[in-house]
Amino acid sequence: MTTVIVVDDQALIRTAVRDLLDAAEGISVVGEAADGEAGVDLARRLRPDVVVSDIRMPRRDGIELTALVCDDPALTETRVLILTTFEEDDYVVAALRAGASGFIGKGAEPEDIVRAVLSVHEGGALLSPAATRALIEKYVRTTGAADVPSPVSLDALTDREREVLLHVARGRSNDEIAAHLYISPHTAKTHVKNTMLKLGAHDRAQLVIAAYESGLLAPGR
Repeated sequence: MTTVIVVDDQALIRTAVRDLLDAAEGISVVGEAADGEAGVDLARRLRPDVVVSDIRMPRRDGIELTALVCDDPALTETRVLILTTFEEDDYVVAALRAGASGFIGKGAEPEDIVRAVLSVHEGGALLSPAATRALIEKYVRTTGAADVPSPVSLDALTDREREVLLHVARGRSNDEIAAHLYISPHTAKTHVKNTMLKLGAHDRAQLVIAAYESGLLAPGR
C-alpha cells in the first residue's frame, strides 16, 4: 500500500485529490495539510511514501516543502510529487532541483494522477526522460548557456556510468540503454542506480539536470 499525504491550500482541490487517491487501488491517503509548513510537519510525523503538494501556498510554498522533505535524513524513502495549476518552466526546474520526483498539472486526467503517484513511489520520474530533456533544453536556451550554473562534478563516475548518464539525458529507457551499450537491462538499471547514488540524484529527472549542469550534454547535441 502506497501511503500519501496531500498538501494544498485550496480545500476543494485538497478534498478532491484526497478522495481520488483514496479510492484508487493500492493507495491510502493518511493525512492532509493546508500549507507548506504544516505539510512538512505532517510528513515528518507520518513518514508517507509520497507527498502530493501544490506549488503556491502560504507559510511555505511547494518548493520549500520539497527541499525540506528531500533533505531530511528521516524521510529518505519519501518522494514528492508536485500537483499544480502553475506549469511554467521555472517552477518545474525549481521543483526538480529541490528534489521533487515528479511534476503534473491539476488538469491531468484522474488516472494519470493516480499513475503518477504510484510511479513516483516505485522510484520512477513522473516526466518521461524525453519530456524532461525537452524541458531542460528549453530552460537552458531561455537562460543562455553562460547563465546556467555548473555545480555538478562527474569525477566520481566511471566511464561507463558517464555513458549511461548521457543516454539517460537523451531520453533513453533502461532497455534502450542496454541495446546501445550491448549490456543486459539489469546491468543498465544497476548503472543508472549507481549513477544516481554518486550524484545524489533522486530520480532520472535529476540525472538529466546533472548532465546539463555538468556540461556533459548541451542543448541540440
